[in-house]
Amino acid sequence: MGTISSIGSVHEGAQTFSTTTKQPLDAGALFVLKSKGSWWHSGYHLTTSIVAPPLLSLPFAFASLGWTAGVLALVIGAVVTFYSYNLISLVLEHHAELGHRHLRFRDMAYDILGPGWSRYYVGPIQFMVCYGAVVGQCLLGGQCLKAIYVLWNPDGTMKLYEFVIIFGGLMLILAQVPSFHSLRHINLISLILCLLYSACATAASIYIGNSSKGPQKSYSLSNNDETRVFGIFNAMAIIATTYGNGIIPEIQATLAPPVKGKMFKGLCVCYTVVIVTFFSVAVSGYWAFGNESAGLVLSNFIDHDGNPLVPRWFIMMTNIFTILQLSAVAVVYLQPTNEVLERAFSDPTSSEFSARNVVPRVISRSMSVIFATTIAAMLPFFGDINAMIGAFGFLPLDFVLPVVFYNLTFKPSKKSPLFWLNSSIAVIFSIVGVIAAVAAVRQISLDAKTYKLFANI
Repeated sequence: MGTISSIGSVHEGAQTFSTTTKQPLDAGALFVLKSKGSWWHSGYHLTTSIVAPPLLSLPFAFASLGWTAGVLALVIGAVVTFYSYNLISLVLEHHAELGHRHLRFRDMAYDILGPGWSRYYVGPIQFMVCYGAVVGQCLLGGQCLKAIYVLWNPDGTMKLYEFVIIFGGLMLILAQVPSFHSLRHINLISLILCLLYSACATAASIYIGNSSKGPQKSYSLSNNDETRVFGIFNAMAIIATTYGNGIIPEIQATLAPPVKGKMFKGLCVCYTVVIVTFFSVAVSGYWAFGNESAGLVLSNFIDHDGNPLVPRWFIMMTNIFTILQLSAVAVVYLQPTNEVLERAFSDPTSSEFSARNVVPRVISRSMSVIFATTIAAMLPFFGDINAMIGAFGFLPLDFVLPVVFYNLTFKPSKKSPLFWLNSSIAVIFSIVGVIAAVAAVRQISLDAKTYKLFANI
């Protein structure tokens, strides 16, 4: 994974050396994690990485929690992640002021927890989370494309995996955007798109909920204790995934120095959008469909006989907004992979756009997208993948490690409320993560009978 020489790098314009060691930056930091952005840009990146189409699964999570627990889980998720992301930003700012600017999550772990934690825990988990998110976006993009196709051609013969491949083709193009900072305009459009499809999903849910064509509303939970308990933790994993980020250091690395205070402003932009979108979709979707809420609320807009419950053009428009944002989200979560590939195959002493660097960049990024698209086409089970990623990845990265990093960096008194608040968050969400992982594995085992490679679901 990362090397200690890359820790504390500052790079802007022609500057390509660490401010502390005077060693040259590796190609991943130099070419992918350019520090040129403003706090507005960080807001765009944060919004794209958090306010993504998985939020359309929130009514499904509510179906396992009910009204009170569902709203409470959503509020706790918002408060804890905003708090945790702010803590990790403060830790990054602190080390930057000391002359050790961390550009990657694993750099932080190396410096704070030690090389073993960086190499064998934080690095692999972050890679799994980010690449898993790319696979999930490719699958969801294929499902949205298929929904449009079926809507206008119910007797069509195209399969889901074909639409996943089509979406992968779009990803092949976008994956070649050279740096994280280069995505700032795409992510501004992404912010607008997430507001649009969330508004559409909310409006459609309210319309169907008030229509006689809508399903009978039932908010009752399962009578089976085991199913209900595991459903609760599976739902918590879905909510954790929805709030998940996992790339706060990489986003903060795109900020031009000095970085102090900029990420907090970006987080405020992001969480304004979070509150508007998450709560409107979750509440309206669960109100309209109750415990019949599908893994993706857009699926509820068509009845069991294949008849649309809202105008076809409206469903098509909503899916188009979703597909376009999915491509931006997938590209954002490709950045840690791109950084690793760039560091492995590029030459930092050559120009970023020289043939020596462009050729391996295009080949490696294309292979990365092709592999993710293949996995998505082979295993088209988005809900289960969503819960699994949340349990094994987002919960430790976004709920546990930030408070641990803060306590180890600033060493608050063990008698202070802050120390015990952070410690409590770490312990509680570690336990939740373990139970959610068990619940996710159990759900996959229950659904195993429907698993089939390249299934057309």
